[in-house]
Amino acid sequence: MSSLIPGGGSELRFHNIIDGKPRAAKEHDQVIDPRTEETLWDVPVASSQDLDDAVEAARRAFKTWKKSTVAERQAKISEVARCANDNKELLSQILMKETGKPKLMADIEVDRTVAHFEYYTGVALEDELQYEDEETTVIATHVPIGVLGAISPWNYPLILSSIKVVSALATGNCVIIKPSPFTPYCLLKFCELVQSVLLPGVFQALNGGADLGERMTLHPGIDHISFTGTIPVGRRIMENCAKTFKKVILELAGNDAAIVCEDVDLSKVVPMVARGSLAHAGQLCVASKRVYVHEAIYDRFLDLLVEEVKKYAGDVDPTVPNAVGPISNKANYERVLSIIEDCKKNNYKIVTGGEVQSDKKGFWVAPTIVSNPPEDSFLVKEEQFGPIVPLLKWTDEDDVIARANSLDNAGLGASVWTPDAARAQRIARQLEVGSVWINQPELPHQGSYFSGWKLSGFGGELGKRGLLNYSNTQSLLIAK
Repeated sequence: MSSLIPGGGSELRFHNIIDGKPRAAKEHDQVIDPRTEETLWDVPVASSQDLDDAVEAARRAFKTWKKSTVAERQAKISEVARCANDNKELLSQILMKETGKPKLMADIEVDRTVAHFEYYTGVALEDELQYEDEETTVIATHVPIGVLGAISPWNYPLILSSIKVVSALATGNCVIIKPSPFTPYCLLKFCELVQSVLLPGVFQALNGGADLGERMTLHPGIDHISFTGTIPVGRRIMENCAKTFKKVILELAGNDAAIVCEDVDLSKVVPMVARGSLAHAGQLCVASKRVYVHEAIYDRFLDLLVEEVKKYAGDVDPTVPNAVGPISNKANYERVLSIIEDCKKNNYKIVTGGEVQSDKKGFWVAPTIVSNPPEDSFLVKEEQFGPIVPLLKWTDEDDVIARANSLDNAGLGASVWTPDAARAQRIARQLEVGSVWINQPELPHQGSYFSGWKLSGFGGELGKRGLLNYSNTQSLLIAK
């Protein structure tokens, strides 16, 4: 496939963005294209001084930005959305290079990013009347917190970053964002592109590794942190934030369960469950990672799922229909391979897949279905974050709900599949997760509050409700 990036991408340059301007660095890094293992562009690594300068610029900008009206913020957010849409092809091509996403998935990521910004052009927190009697009126008002430090993941680097950025802008905060060192390019370029429509210092981007993230969580000039990533890192961030009483939002592991009832239309449901499990090679926080199928339809569901999975092509050409893409980086690739090896070592029934595509460059793993592995297996207990789907049987409704709820790392999302609306809600309301999708694959929606329970997170984002986590609430008690 020929690149649509001008000059094939060779002329692209990437910078940290501080106080509205690109900044070079003494130290640089490079990322590998997971499709080909080819080295991509140089990317700057931010220093401690860069972070200090960004914080100083953000605090300076906050003095003005916090006074902006809702209408003024929404106008700027609209301009950011327009800028992202105008540069869709460039951003999409960069995403394909750094994440390995197929063209369709990269385009969707940019489109959803635009949708997030457009949504908040019409949604804001208003003053709320809390109480009133003959003597007093109580009003709740929501004010900006200050400077947000946002730390983003590698699997959906643009869309998951956009949630943090637009939430900060919509509430009058300034934001310094750190992309994952595995996927720094698209976010740095996006931040650079939108500087023309924002006050300098309102939105800045610094590339770096875990040491930069550590400094952000401890920096006295940063008021709150939003992080998407793993449980161990989330725990470390929470400990650091406690030292300076920073507010914190954590979106962590999602070992999501899909519960498929016996009354579904298999011809419709199987393709959707497959998509919910295998999109972006299963590297999605709310992918269906434990698929519970009623025993009455289990065998037929399994046969149809195997046939459906065969349509998902692992191909270097990202324009191939149903291209599933590679694992996005070597570290996760090796982890996914270890899970497959564990399945083989324990003689679990691998119905399809399980092969490593070692005949070509790149981090390729064939979509893999494992039939009815033990509930206490590593495959079921841990979040795979790869194209490996354990298919499990169930008979009793109370039992499958208990199994779905049994893991502390499974509090992010779940899906329920049945045409019986009352039954679907009965099951959904008993699941210990932040979001439940009914008769649709798990995909966060800009209008729906997205939060993790248990070890899957703390706080939440999206929807109008999500803006509260980016604000301080002040009570005004007014005498009559």
